[in-house]
Amino acid sequence: MTKSIFISGAAQGIGEAVARLFYQHGYKVGIYDINVKQAKALALQLGSNARGGTLDVTSYRQWEKALEDFANFAGEINILVNNAGILYSGYFENTDIQSHHRTININVNGVLNGCHAAFPYLKQASFARVINLSSASAIYGQADLVSYSASKFAVRGITEGLDIEWQKHGIRVLDVMPLFVQTAMVKDMDAGTIQNMGVQLTPQNVAFEILKCVQAKNNFLTPTHRPVGFKANAMFQLSKLSPQFINRVSNLFLSRRKN
Repeated sequence: MTKSIFISGAAQGIGEAVARLFYQHGYKVGIYDINVKQAKALALQLGSNARGGTLDVTSYRQWEKALEDFANFAGEINILVNNAGILYSGYFENTDIQSHHRTININVNGVLNGCHAAFPYLKQASFARVINLSSASAIYGQADLVSYSASKFAVRGITEGLDIEWQKHGIRVLDVMPLFVQTAMVKDMDAGTIQNMGVQLTPQNVAFEILKCVQAKNNFLTPTHRPVGFKANAMFQLSKLSPQFINRVSNLFLSRRKN
């Protein structure tokens, strides 16, 4: 039976790259996004094994309807990619509180909704994985990206907890942790870190790492977290070895603005 993958926020950016890559590898692909017109256009462009639909990840009811729609199309749901997310940058106090709340609602509650609503399908599937989009911002709290960084720490925690809890069901829950990726989300971003670290990763880089997560063997040697790119991997490894004050000082240095 052809495996299937359901992707939230799949109409553009990383989600689109994941959809294209997995379609090329013979998967049935679910492209669900709040921008339903763009999602359906991408599905039509890919071909008969792709299906586009509407999904506001903050709505549990929309998750239920979207997953049911895709399950009817694909036969079963093997892989859930919780990709949808937003980012506000700049000084914490200069970002209105509604935007901070919206970040948490989409980036955290969207993942909780997706995992919870998809569980009955994943439990029944012959092969099941959840891949969450975390971030290198979940390694150490980031200045100018406070609510975004906090949301990705939450995603990291959800991933770690469910990866243990759902082992008994044969479901691995993993995440990828890229640094900054060349998408619309980082355009005109107001943060010292991006000025100092730059944006080298492409959506395709992240998509390939997600494919590796899916193809990895289902055992304890497969790490729960997968940093994407040399810089993110270096930060991840160093954070485990360095004293806390060194991590703080290094992140303070990286967050300094050039103007």
